[in-house]
Amino acid sequence: MFERAERGNLAILLHPLFADTGPEQLDEFQELCRSAGVVIAAVLTAPRGRPDARFFVGSGKIDEVAEQVAATGADLIVVSRPLSAIQERNIEKRCKCRVLDRTTLILDIFAQRARSHEGKLQVELAQLRHISTRLVRGWTHLERQKGGIGLRGPGETQLETDRQLLGHRITHLKGRLDKVRQQRAQSRRKRERAHVFTVALVGYTNAGKSTLFNKLTGSKVGTQDMQFATLDPTVSQLPNIPTGNVLLVDTVGFVGDLPHELVAAFHATLQETRDADLLLHVIDASDPFHQQREHDVEDVLKGVDASKIPVIRIFNKIDLVDRPATTHRNGDGQVDRIDVSALDGTGLEELQETIALRLKGERIEAWISLEGRHAKLRSQLFDLGAVEEEKVGDDGQWLLHINLSQQDAERLGRMPGDEGLLVRNNILSLSALVAQQSAP
Repeated sequence: MFERAERGNLAILLHPLFADTGPEQLDEFQELCRSAGVVIAAVLTAPRGRPDARFFVGSGKIDEVAEQVAATGADLIVVSRPLSAIQERNIEKRCKCRVLDRTTLILDIFAQRARSHEGKLQVELAQLRHISTRLVRGWTHLERQKGGIGLRGPGETQLETDRQLLGHRITHLKGRLDKVRQQRAQSRRKRERAHVFTVALVGYTNAGKSTLFNKLTGSKVGTQDMQFATLDPTVSQLPNIPTGNVLLVDTVGFVGDLPHELVAAFHATLQETRDADLLLHVIDASDPFHQQREHDVEDVLKGVDASKIPVIRIFNKIDLVDRPATTHRNGDGQVDRIDVSALDGTGLEELQETIALRLKGERIEAWISLEGRHAKLRSQLFDLGAVEEEKVGDDGQWLLHINLSQQDAERLGRMPGDEGLLVRNNILSLSALVAQQSAP
């Protein structure tokens, strides 16, 4: 055994290289380390065909790392890949130095940046889930369970106790986060009833989302040139949009291979993205690896079921690449990309106009006729706040003037039976039975 250094940020970085490892991954890894407050003493790379079961990299490379630890007096080793508990323990024993893998590093950054009550709950839940897979590491110096009555070692007893305590705490945190989700759901329903649109800023970390958020809303969200400068989502009114009330949400930045613990724990935060009417995918135009970053963000959006929400790609920081503000359209004539500079405001007026046009086209306003057997659909429309006026026709049918989002209409279209069929055929397609813009 050795005494782990409880403090100190001087680190040796270990970056395994595989066939699919791109040069941008080392740059991102070093930026993550700096964002966590790590002082880099040395960076070692290790070409590998496949991970080693004991150390992830070869034993010769681990000996080299140990030599660097001794020579520099490093306090910890940071590995750019997720490690198993046994790999982490083996490296610690060989190098006599504390070891962090990529997942632990990102969790530490999130723990430093969480400010809101919800954010702190989410971070703690993610950390506890991660720790629960590594409990065995702290008790390897104690006697293990041998089997049979009277032969249980103190290490096993402690492990069982720790697992129970962790399990209770995780259950408690899940319950508190469920309440947060319920509160968010109530807020979303209120916004829907008031016909409030939601636009969410998404993108790779450090793409300039918070700077763009401040420019568009006049807010003063903190901005720093580092990974995960924004952790807690911020919501503000988006002015100068003629379509009505529009809220803009600044979300946490994404990163490639986001740890599963964070995806699960931050479900409530990512829910804002999932329920948005429009996504603004902010891309750093000056990043030479922006295409790979785009794919990483798209993968995360798929993971939270937000891949079908309309998206406008925003190429930010054009002031760094000497590119003019330009609007690009797709084959249907819709704007799908805008080049802007959030720093100096170039292209933001065009962006606001585009947001207004896209949102206007995302709502369905029409008169519809419902029979008595469609009572459940009528109730759902009222629950969504989509009914602006209701009349009863001479034949006893309900005549409803509705105003609802395309997204809600698609959800209603998935209802079983005649009601879902009515939505698909008459509301979503705006057929002659529905698309009567004047009162009947």
